[in-house]
This record gives sequence, C-alpha cells and structure tokens, in this order.
Amino acid sequence: MTMKSSNGNKNSDLPYVPRILDIPALMEKKSHFLFGPRQTGKTSLIYHTLKRVKVYDLLDSSIYLTLSQNPGRIGQELTAGDRIVVIDEIQRLPILLNEVHRLIETHGIRFLLTGSSARKLRRGGVNLLGGRARTKYLHPFTYKEMGDKFDLSRVIERGLLPSIYFSDDPRADLQAYAGSYLQEIIAEGATRNLPAFSRFLKVAALCNSQIVNFTNVSNDAQVARTTVYEYFEILKDTLILYELPAWRKSKKRKPLASSKYYFFDVGVVSVLQGRKFRPGTPEFGEAFETYLMHELISYSDYVSGESLSYWRSTSGFEVDFIIGDHTAVEVKAKGNLSVSDLKPLRALSDEKKLKRYLCVSLEPRRRKVEDITVLPYKGFLEALWNGEYS
Repeated sequence: MTMKSSNGNKNSDLPYVPRILDIPALMEKKSHFLFGPRQTGKTSLIYHTLKRVKVYDLLDSSIYLTLSQNPGRIGQELTAGDRIVVIDEIQRLPILLNEVHRLIETHGIRFLLTGSSARKLRRGGVNLLGGRARTKYLHPFTYKEMGDKFDLSRVIERGLLPSIYFSDDPRADLQAYAGSYLQEIIAEGATRNLPAFSRFLKVAALCNSQIVNFTNVSNDAQVARTTVYEYFEILKDTLILYELPAWRKSKKRKPLASSKYYFFDVGVVSVLQGRKFRPGTPEFGEAFETYLMHELISYSDYVSGESLSYWRSTSGFEVDFIIGDHTAVEVKAKGNLSVSDLKPLRALSDEKKLKRYLCVSLEPRRRKVEDITVLPYKGFLEALWNGEYS
C-alpha cells in the first residue's frame, strides 16, 4: 500500500497562509477529529504543520481498498517512532475507528481524523472513540489569518476558501465546488433524488441570513415540507450551513423564537444564488453580514467557545448577532449611517441586559452615539480577535 508521508509540500502552487488552529499543540494532548467543509485547507494544514507523520488519505483509491479489506493494516505498519497518525477523510471508511480505538488504548497513538462531514459517522452507529478524541473545526480563512492579503471586495466576490480566494478563475472554481458538493451528497447516500436536492439547494441559498419559511421553501423547491427539514439537516451535517438561534432573554419586547440560517462562505452563497453581490444593493448587505457571521463563528470555535445568537422582537426590531449574553452586534454595509440604522440597537439597549452595543459598518472612523459604538469593520475584527469582546 502506498502511504503518504507529510512533508510540507502539499498544494505548493498556492501561497500558504498560517492558520490559527495549532494542530501540533492539539496533538500533544489527545487524539482529535478535525472537521470542516471541503477545501477549507485541512490537508494543507496537516502537510505544513505535522512533519513526517504517517498520513492515510482515503481519497486515494489504493489506500481505501487496502484498508477496507484489512483495517488492521494500520497497526501492522506502525513503527516505534510513530506517535501521531493522520487518517484523512475518515467518514469514507468508518470501520477504521475500531482499529483507531484499539491503537489508542494499546499503543498510546494519537490520531488526527479529518473529514468534511460528521453525518456518516454520527448516523451510522459507528465507534466514535468514547471521549478518547476531541473535536475541532477548520473554517475558511479569517481576517486575522489573511493579514495584508485581506481585501473585502475580493472576499465578497470569491469567499474565503483558500484555493478559490487565490484562484485565477474563481467563478468557475465556485461552480465546480457546488457540483462536487452535490456529488458528495449522492456518494454519502444522503439523498437519491439529485434534481430535488439541487432545486432545494438554490432556494436555501436564497434564504441565506434570513428566518426560513419552510412552507415557502417547500413550494419553491417543489419538494415535500418534511423533505425540506431533512435537507436542511443535511446542509448542517455537512457543515456548509449554520443555524443561528434566537436570543430570547428580552422582557420589554417579546422575542421571536425561530432560527436564522447562514451558509459558511459568501462565495459559495453567491454561486448557489446565481448572482454577484454589487455594493449598494441589499444583496451586498446580506453578503457582508454573512462574512461577519463567518468571523464570529470562527472566533467562537477557535478561541472563545461562546454562544452566538440573534434578536428579533415580534414588533420587528432585529439585531444581527448577540455574543454570549454580553455584546450586541448590528451589521450595516453603509459608509454613512443614519439615526434609523441604530433603532434596533436602541430598542435592545432599553432592555438593560447587555454590556455593549456595537454597529459594525463601512464608516471610516469609530464614533459613539449615546451607548452605541459605531465601528469600522476592520476595527471591529481587530478588537474581536484581540479578545476585547468577552
């Protein structure tokens, strides 16, 4: 069996951007599952940070075939110097987890088990190692990781998947990404009706950053309402969709309880919707909000572990994000805010429940309007990643 050794040269045609997630430090302590949507850079991260470790890539048909016939082959190939072993795309062969379990217990090997979906593992009744492995998620690039390579216009146009952000033909690559995602769904057996799921996927993308009316989605996608619920679960399980729950602790104004949904990458949303996001349009505002949702959830997963939610009153006031129970964040893709833009934050501040109220915008300078702080988006992101909103 031809097995790869991590040597730091994977995807050498792309500029390597160091990631926040410190894989070597994680692996010093315990085995880990590392999940993330396809092309977020899991394999590249491994090859750049885990030098000279055994890597079993289950996308390699010869490795897949050999291990499917004899999972114990991994144990037979271990040497005294092997303390960390990587199995890439573990969801393709869940039976390997029994051997992984045995080797953790008998040899003290630490495994890094990567995948683009936990669906097949969770739903297949397989061995999930009984707490012997922790779980981490890898997201597309963040503002902190990009540094001087960050460009908001480029982000809104392309998204932050590494290979697409640096692509010479991002639209074609995004279309290919959408196609490969559909193939992955069929390969996993999540659905057998590809035309129905494909119709649903476009309708779901058009619902990005909104409270979803499942009946309308059912009608527009021409699939049963019960199937729509199942399809949304598939999107969440395959990590391309996040559910943002409602913050329900306001008292003066009755809050809604319905969740909102965000796709994980603004470029993927753009190609699924079949349109580009032009500055000054409502669609650009939704894209800007989706991008900031990505930064917030990345910070939560990588650093803080704090919950994210949104607030909307039955009377129609809405604030885009609530960090924990302390910070409200309203997003406006405008370079000059009006008094009316701050009304939702004012309504929420009347509750006297939170520590700070922020409006993140395209304005060039920070300013204060009573208890609301208006921030340029870069200032907000720098403060976020510096740990100032906790």
